[in-house]
Amino acid sequence: MSDFKCFLENAGKVKPSERQLRRLRETPFYAFFHFGPNTFTDKEWGNGQEDPAVFNPTELDCNQWVEAIKTAGMKGAVITAKHHDGFCLWQTETTAHSIKNSPYKNGKGDIVKELSDACRRAGISFGFYLSPWDRNASCYGTEEYNDLYRAQLTELLTGYGEVFHVWFDGACGEGPNGKKQAYDFDSYIELVRKYQPNATIFKDDGPDLRWCGNESGSARSSEWAVVPYELCPFCKKQTQGALIEGSLDGIYNCDCDLGTLENIACASGLCFAPSEIDMSIRPGWFYHAEEEPHSLERLFKTYLNSVGGNTTFNLNIPPMPNGKLDERDVKRLKELGEKIETSFKTNLCENAKISRTDFGDYQSEYLVELGEEKEISYFEIMENIAEGQRVSSFRIICRVDGHWEKSIDNYTTVGSRRICEKHSKCDAFKLIITSSRGRADIEKIAAY
Repeated sequence: MSDFKCFLENAGKVKPSERQLRRLRETPFYAFFHFGPNTFTDKEWGNGQEDPAVFNPTELDCNQWVEAIKTAGMKGAVITAKHHDGFCLWQTETTAHSIKNSPYKNGKGDIVKELSDACRRAGISFGFYLSPWDRNASCYGTEEYNDLYRAQLTELLTGYGEVFHVWFDGACGEGPNGKKQAYDFDSYIELVRKYQPNATIFKDDGPDLRWCGNESGSARSSEWAVVPYELCPFCKKQTQGALIEGSLDGIYNCDCDLGTLENIACASGLCFAPSEIDMSIRPGWFYHAEEEPHSLERLFKTYLNSVGGNTTFNLNIPPMPNGKLDERDVKRLKELGEKIETSFKTNLCENAKISRTDFGDYQSEYLVELGEEKEISYFEIMENIAEGQRVSSFRIICRVDGHWEKSIDNYTTVGSRRICEKHSKCDAFKLIITSSRGRADIEKIAAY
């Protein structure tokens, strides 16, 4: 076998962990709740000097939060247990800058518990975000802070039942002492694996999900989960050795063509690291009364390009100062859920005849005969991602009035799930795999 063929087929065998597979398949769409002192000060980033007395959500209703995200079809929720201001929303033993010194429930409240309990009652998975950057902690910028952070992380991992997702970011500004912190992410990850082995971890460069490179909901048209190990060193390296000599300098996790052959050929090894698309339902991440939710069209398009683009979608909905979600946001979530449900309710390929023809090791064609003419808006393709991501490019052509259309839509990656918006009235269509990393393994073909 040639070096090129061996490299290509090995790239097609890089597999997700059980955690990654569950996130992509079972919980690809989940909510973020940014809530804290910023909600009351009308800011996006607090400075850590806020008086805990400002935090008093007198009508807090986590059941309303959870019911609202369920209408959108979300399966999980992540709470900002601590943002950059260092204010903790739970009964922590690590700092006085917390809900213990707020008027909410006379200092006895615990937002993390209220949300985790509401999630479990409703069958929603629970997760949390614990900001590594802490603008309040006097020890930030010293090794002592890593001890404090690990203690906070342990409280959250052990006190609130099963956790499905732990969210880190790389924000690292100066602390009260004018110093920046060297985060000990290795030890943070070790704690998550120890206490919540089934939880996925989001961080800029892995280990389970990586950052897509923006906070606007913009997804890549070609989303590879198989990327150079150098870019995600917290992930497991699954191959060894580069195909060609070269440099990965100048290639970043936010690049558009991250997993293309040109970019992975000089990697020392490959790893499986799908990205997460994160955005807020409004322009800001925390609640600002003057803001309006984004249009249904924008949110649905983001869903198509994320959940339908081999990645996950983490949509933030900021609660109001009274502790409830704005009815405008609740309404938009319901509209989004209805749009998703109606768009993908009936698989027009349910009784179709599907046949496959292979053209060598890297190309194949699926003929899907519907039996009668049907109007199609969306095509859905799923690879058997448990065995790796292989499809590099494909086409879809439709048979209209007995003739195969001449205009051909060219697409790139498939992965866990690829949704192609393509309107046609046809009685058959072809999925043509024009290139793949080894023999394509298509798990599902559907049309809606």
